[in-house]
Amino acid sequence: MKILIVEDNLVDRTVLRQFLQRGGHEVVEVADGDQAWSLLQRDPFRLVVSDWEMPKATGLDLCRRIRARREGEYVYFILISANDASEENQQLAAEAGVDDFLTKPFKMLELSVRIRVAERILRCGAQVRRLEGLLPICSYCKKIRDDRNYWQQIEQFIQERTDSEFSHSVCPDCFERVVGRQLDALGIPTPEGPGPLQP
Repeated sequence: MKILIVEDNLVDRTVLRQFLQRGGHEVVEVADGDQAWSLLQRDPFRLVVSDWEMPKATGLDLCRRIRARREGEYVYFILISANDASEENQQLAAEAGVDDFLTKPFKMLELSVRIRVAERILRCGAQVRRLEGLLPICSYCKKIRDDRNYWQQIEQFIQERTDSEFSHSVCPDCFERVVGRQLDALGIPTPEGPGPLQP
């Protein structure tokens, strides 16, 4: 997994990098939240391991920026801090969007376990997105089966899940193939073609 380390202490950063590389991860390191944010704008990372207290932008500042983004895949954020895991600190971290919290000093095994959890969560998230992208649709009537196992018209299905509204008309092909033939069978002269869209 590609991991971004954000840590202003050179010794801590080096220890983290070496440990994660031994675990088979691709690691990129920066010294503060501003550098990390700049890097994240041009290079995608799914996992960030960040110190809390740093010059310029802190770990919480960085996490808030990541959570405020509208585009891109979810970034799992592990915060490492010399601050104790008091209820107040955990609340601050949770409000910023932190996924996991480690207090210094910690054992590398603790970090390793949390990274394995992060990998599983990110894999599950990718699987859910793929499943959400599959729409069971009837080959005959084109109704879609929803998550309650009900079949509904495609327009209703989309309207319930988006802000879309539909207007109905007849495309030129269907007008010729269906409407034109029906009019001919009834002896009604065929007009030029379908009119403008009507709401």
